[in-house]
Amino acid sequence: MSRTFFTLFISAIYFLVPNTVSAEKASIEEIFIIGSRLEVQKLPGSGALVDNEQILSEATGDINQLLKTVPGVYIQEEDGYGLRPNIGIRGATSERSSKITLMEDGVMIAPAPYSNPSAYYFPTALRMHTIELLKGAPLLRYGPHTTGGVLNLVSTPIPQEIGGYVRGGLGEDSQFDVLANYGGKFNDFGFLLETAQRGSNGFKEIDRGGDTGYDIQDYVTKFSWSKENQSLFVKAQYSEETSDETYLGLTDSDFRENSTRRYGLSSPDQMQNDHQGYLIRYSVDPSDNLTITTTGYLNKFARDWFKLSGGGKLVNLANEGDAEANGILNGSVDKSGLKYKHNNRSYESRGIEVSFDLDLEAHQLSAGIRAHKDKMDRYQPTDYYDQISGALSYISTTPPSGSNNRLEDAKASTFWIVDEWTANENLKLNMALRYEDVETNRRQYNDPERDDLASVRGNETKIWLPGISLTYDLSDHFQMIGGIHKGFSPLGGGAKDYEKPETSKNFELGLRYNNSWFGEAIIFYSDFENKAENCSNSHPCSNGELSGSFVTGAAKISGIEAQFGREIELKNNKTMPINLVYTYTNAEIHGTDNTQGFLEGDILAAIPESSFSLRLGLNTRSGWDHYGVVKYIDETCVNVGCNRSDSIYAKNEDLLVIDYVSHFPISDKLAIYIKVENLLDEDSIISRQPDGARPNKKRTASIGMELNF
Repeated sequence: MSRTFFTLFISAIYFLVPNTVSAEKASIEEIFIIGSRLEVQKLPGSGALVDNEQILSEATGDINQLLKTVPGVYIQEEDGYGLRPNIGIRGATSERSSKITLMEDGVMIAPAPYSNPSAYYFPTALRMHTIELLKGAPLLRYGPHTTGGVLNLVSTPIPQEIGGYVRGGLGEDSQFDVLANYGGKFNDFGFLLETAQRGSNGFKEIDRGGDTGYDIQDYVTKFSWSKENQSLFVKAQYSEETSDETYLGLTDSDFRENSTRRYGLSSPDQMQNDHQGYLIRYSVDPSDNLTITTTGYLNKFARDWFKLSGGGKLVNLANEGDAEANGILNGSVDKSGLKYKHNNRSYESRGIEVSFDLDLEAHQLSAGIRAHKDKMDRYQPTDYYDQISGALSYISTTPPSGSNNRLEDAKASTFWIVDEWTANENLKLNMALRYEDVETNRRQYNDPERDDLASVRGNETKIWLPGISLTYDLSDHFQMIGGIHKGFSPLGGGAKDYEKPETSKNFELGLRYNNSWFGEAIIFYSDFENKAENCSNSHPCSNGELSGSFVTGAAKISGIEAQFGREIELKNNKTMPINLVYTYTNAEIHGTDNTQGFLEGDILAAIPESSFSLRLGLNTRSGWDHYGVVKYIDETCVNVGCNRSDSIYAKNEDLLVIDYVSHFPISDKLAIYIKVENLLDEDSIISRQPDGARPNKKRTASIGMELNF
């Protein structure tokens, strides 16, 4: 989409100004799964919320940064900008965020949540108003992934009054972030126009030249209508992304010499994608205590990630001392037949959901049904290049066949019922039951025309998922929480008919304190009957497979989540907010499995043993506010069982990062900020997948402004 369109879009915002007064009406934007920070502290189960105040103070469009103060969340960075985050929660590992339920405004947002859950698309975090995370038994209201948690991104709501907002930032490496919106409510109607624009030249440098940055354009329109007992909400979203990102990392020796280097072999690598999202939600109140809500949604995503294939083998050989492989990477050795694959895929997901909310005073009943379909079309031709005297020369293109030429789809029917029961003034229970009926299929072809069917796979799962959680007020300030529920994660479109989905039994027990400060400590435990990995090029399974799934067997994951927060009153009307979060996780194979080669006690991949964050602020009477965030994440296994390996390549390194941001108000409508990410310029191998050592983002400074009008 051209910059001309962006200019016209911004111009439209200024001219679409109704001369009417907004009216107070109930909003259909009931898209929260939690609601507020206060509600988090009352949940009959564990959860977290990053509110708008914190999002504004962080001044970032990187979802990894926004989640770093949330307990129980595991993040494996990849590109340094959060374009394709790898988010795990508790027992749900982080590969492409495929083991958690991702939602935007209460609707599943992964390109194909059942058949291909890997999130190569992730909404632009810059335009999010609130981020909600729900763990424990109450997450059974949502799905399909019900072990670790659900992440709901709440976009900018339609303002109650007509007005606009602009936030813009400029940083090193020509980085820019722009968020602009205009909207409001008048009489029975409301609207919002919004755009998010992001770009950078990238913080890496390619040996033989080339771009390493990204360019993102994201547009959203919203419309609402409401009467006394009914309301309508419509949302449309479109985004485009071009990012010069690669799978090819570095050898360890090259990483230590210059971690921001990229080999010349990666110069053609580029991701191009576009996303369309449509949502319509209608709500009616037939009586004072009953609300019926119908939601329809459609998401389309298409991408072509053109990149080098097999670069990981060259990196591995070079790490072992192979001079020829090292020369190929450096461009000093000629090489014929280099494969660059068009990782070309299109996705579509659609569904309709009807929910019923019934207020029976002591019982708050919620029930619903959802019919969902999603599909993936994988058509991936391969270009061949020769490297001659350090330059790449195109040779030919091979049409796709085998695993590069296939269709996958899924149909899912879902039912749930939840009873939030206030048993007495101290005891509250949340009783949930979910049913999933999932059918997946895969058709693989030998020829480009798809006349020669090579293989067919199919799988069907029918499963009931019960859960119960509670809160009990021990006193005015102390509260106990606990819960148990069955977890489930579908295998995806590549599953065979005899394979069983990942299931688990999940427990949590904790204590909260809320008075002048807030504290919470929760013990969690997940017992997996058949822990499974989703295989992809970005995150190969522990058996080396690049597609389908791989069951690693029985596993047990346990840990502790603890957090502390308070606001200290200082002299001269200054305050110091403090928030401390710590997560400990023990994730191991349970039982020896000779067929898979795993042993009792083998540590699972991509789950750190310890992580913590400290967010410390200083707020002044003038509004000049300062925040510093310290984040630490422990080393992680690249594959299952790294604790039995002496290889330095078996683990990703730990990382300690400090960020600082300062906000200064110019007026009641205008403010500026400065920010420094990775203040100490720490440098670590944050990932060795897919194809070599990858760095975290270097120290980066930026400046920006916020304007309300």
